[in-house]
Amino acid sequence: MTEFPKATLRVGFVGSGFIAHFHLKSMLGVRNVEVTGVYSRSADNRQRFVDQVAELGLGACTSHDSLESMLRAGDVDAIWILSPNHTRLDIMRTIHAEVKAGRSKVFAVACEKPLARTVREAREMLQLAKDAGLNHGYLENQVFSTPVLRGKEIIWRRAASTTGRPYLARAAEEHAGPHEPWFWQGDKQGGGVLSDMMCHSVEVARHLLTAPGAPRSSLTIKSVNGTVANLKWTRPHYADQLRARFGTEVDYRNRPSEDFARGTITLEDEDGNELVIEATTSWAYVGAGLRIQLELLGPEYAMEFNSLSTGLKVFMSREVKGSEGEDLVEKQNAEQGLMPVLEDEPGVYGYTDENRHMVECFRKGETPLETFEDGLGVVEMLMGLYRSAETGETVRFPAPELEDYVPVVARRGA
Repeated sequence: MTEFPKATLRVGFVGSGFIAHFHLKSMLGVRNVEVTGVYSRSADNRQRFVDQVAELGLGACTSHDSLESMLRAGDVDAIWILSPNHTRLDIMRTIHAEVKAGRSKVFAVACEKPLARTVREAREMLQLAKDAGLNHGYLENQVFSTPVLRGKEIIWRRAASTTGRPYLARAAEEHAGPHEPWFWQGDKQGGGVLSDMMCHSVEVARHLLTAPGAPRSSLTIKSVNGTVANLKWTRPHYADQLRARFGTEVDYRNRPSEDFARGTITLEDEDGNELVIEATTSWAYVGAGLRIQLELLGPEYAMEFNSLSTGLKVFMSREVKGSEGEDLVEKQNAEQGLMPVLEDEPGVYGYTDENRHMVECFRKGETPLETFEDGLGVVEMLMGLYRSAETGETVRFPAPELEDYVPVVARRGA
């Protein structure tokens, strides 16, 4: 029996790629945590991860060549699942099996967005966590981003309390495209930009519309309407660019996934009032880098945030030469000109507060703000949007037909 609170939560990472390093950097702002293990397929990547843990002073991290090895290690309390989407269910099945058999003392698990590729997969992720008696957290960083935390607190305390709750949330996220080939493969990722990025948008919008302290279930999803499109990357020139970057496994001439998506979600609050979420996402944006835009509107107020409207900007003339990098902003598209700088990306994007929250909940045995149940709700919304885009009709909830639904671009042989 685990006794709470634990003085220190010892975390094992599954995955050692881009997002894992983002989470790792954010752990510098988290107390009462050590990163004690990492498992991924690449020994070189694992070693780089171990070296960075040491450099950051986040503990003595062991590189494991199998998931079972890390789960059975006596120095891991909680698992952060940060591997590609198509691997997550099998990872969760292994965690479940090891814990149920008594071979692992892991008592908590956190999973990066989206929780799964389909409703059925997401439901199994939740059931496995529950059956193994694991505390579980859904890693949706935008819910914990600093402008969202501060903006929601002010709006609900000062404005909604006197003039009425907010009724419209808009969320948009766009950049020039993902880093790794699997993101561009519909069957592995579960879709295209709608799956990859609208998972952020619908949940941060739902969070902003939810009263402080109330569960997500206090809002009832009534209907969803979605549109998807291929605007840029199916054009021959850009399809060939993808092939040159990622090889034959990314074939946007014949097997593209959408690079633009729009969704409208209607909800109902506890008093029967109608609420609306408007979300757009794109892999076809050419600008300084990743752009996140959020708005929250109510009867007598509005809130807005744009991640590229930074207080810090730099200008570099043509004479400043440099190699490609992302040292100013994620998905940076240029090394010259006038550019915004995010001086603390892990903080602004929400990774620091997200991981602080998960660590504190896990070591104290408390339920996180975002759980696998919320992750399942997100996947239900996404699948509804995909089905709406396929049929050209609004999908009304409850929608049991979504249980086994697979987006067109994720169907094998499609």
